[in-house]
Amino acid sequence: MPLTSQSTSDHNARAEQALRANLPRVLAFSHKLHENPELGFAEFQAVQWLAQELAAVPGARVQAGLGSLPTALRAEVGSGPLVLTICAEYDALPGLGHACGHNVIAAAALGAFIALAPVADDLGLTVRLLGTPAEENGGGKVLMLEQGDFAGTHAAMMIHPGDVDELEMLPYACAGYKIQYFGRGAHASASPWEGINALDAMTIAMTAVGLARQQLEPGQQIHGYIDSAGTAPNVIPDHAAGEWMVRAHDVESLARATAVLTRCMDAGALATGARLEMVQHGPIYAELRTDPAMVGLFGANSALLGRPLKPAGRRGGSTDMANVSHEYPTIHPMISLGEGCPGIHDSSFADVAASAQGDHVIWDGALAMAWTCVDLASDPRQRLRLMNPA
Repeated sequence: MPLTSQSTSDHNARAEQALRANLPRVLAFSHKLHENPELGFAEFQAVQWLAQELAAVPGARVQAGLGSLPTALRAEVGSGPLVLTICAEYDALPGLGHACGHNVIAAAALGAFIALAPVADDLGLTVRLLGTPAEENGGGKVLMLEQGDFAGTHAAMMIHPGDVDELEMLPYACAGYKIQYFGRGAHASASPWEGINALDAMTIAMTAVGLARQQLEPGQQIHGYIDSAGTAPNVIPDHAAGEWMVRAHDVESLARATAVLTRCMDAGALATGARLEMVQHGPIYAELRTDPAMVGLFGANSALLGRPLKPAGRRGGSTDMANVSHEYPTIHPMISLGEGCPGIHDSSFADVAASAQGDHVIWDGALAMAWTCVDLASDPRQRLRLMNPA
């Protein structure tokens, strides 16, 4: 029997009550993650702490460690035929801690799961939380898609803290590459002609990239850095290494931009005689495709919480949640940490992610996701659409 608007309101109230009763431990979990940042694929404390919090939810079924990923996690509550998946990220940035606010993301996912637990069976829902490692540098969600951890999902969602309130993010498709040039060392004064300068090769490649940017298509980006190149000023560097990223509006454009990067890197090797090694670092991230109906529902619920969201106004960054969106209806809204908040991946952003503003985003994000799940389960048209995709 379809749920009435009154029963939907009742379920929303029950979800809010459950979240409010458990909010202190949700926020404590966020702060604990923030104080103990762990890099991608090494989030051993984070996944253990998340598993403990989830195991305390009545009726929850929790498994930490999935397939080849020891820091991945799955938890489910309810046994209904409609499966809604909430994604939690908890990896930190090298040298910057939680300057992308993944402590907020994980806590909001936990909060939404807790909120939905008392109403899941009444709504004909299975609520699934997936702990997804290494969003920053390893594409954990892509690997989890490949090993079947998302199987059975009808829709997926997560929120991301930021410096603006937007209904959806507009990330680029992205690929990363580790670049190494191998030359031959020699004394830079006594016998430089005997050397093959790996730093020169990298310099030529960087110059080529700088010039090639003039002819890149709209939406294409190439950027990178040198990690190491030489050990002493009087020695011809026999090795130079760095990492480069290519971004574009979609994976087709990304392939064309990657061909430009490859030519630039080849130029350094050709000009100097150094040997180039160019290896893709992690999986390709696709462009994000958000589900319009889910975006509308989340926006309406966020507005009810006093946080109206604007349409996306800028493109930037990349996320492996985009790969999920190519397989399942997905949303990925951004929720602001407040006026004057620095941008993500700024060291100051990490401070705000553990502040009262961060805690407020956890509440708003968790409840808006929970209410959106209630809407999807309550509306017969949405249930039919999600469970019987064209």
